[in-house]
Amino acid sequence: MAFAGLGTTAAVGATRTAAHRTTAHRKAVAFYSHEVRKLRAETWYWQRVMGVRRSHVHSRSLSSVSLARLRHLVAVWNRLEKRAHRHARHPPNFGAWMCIHHYEGAWNDRGGPYYGGLQMSISFQRDYAGWLLRRKGTADHWTPLEQIWAAVRAARSRGFYPWPNTARYCGLI
Repeated sequence: MAFAGLGTTAAVGATRTAAHRTTAHRKAVAFYSHEVRKLRAETWYWQRVMGVRRSHVHSRSLSSVSLARLRHLVAVWNRLEKRAHRHARHPPNFGAWMCIHHYEGAWNDRGGPYYGGLQMSISFQRDYAGWLLRRKGTADHWTPLEQIWAAVRAARSRGFYPWPNTARYCGLI
């Protein structure tokens, strides 16, 4: 009779182990899903700053993806985020923008009607980085990279002509 309880104890132990595995699996899925969402958002943020198309990695809903696929997606989005951020740190004509900035205001210059280190008007900000204007306010609240990338978008269509004097001082026009 002493052995009668052993089967029940073993079954309870197995149930606890299975429940622990299920809980651990759920936590891992939640962690990796959060990482994918975070890395994807950071990637898309930098791509939006630069004015380039967003990357897409095709996958089903994250809640229905296997743990192995989630780990893979974290690695993929991590590479994409690093690439986008590295590219964002090296805008075209960086030296030219720094020269223009040298003759313009401080990056946090609040003195309207022109704002930031490249002295952007409200209409300029609205035209070339409206989403940043809505999200952060005027250019004096933007990072220098965000200001430069707004200027890069303007320069794609208008050249350096929004900065006629300073572009001339810098030998750009």
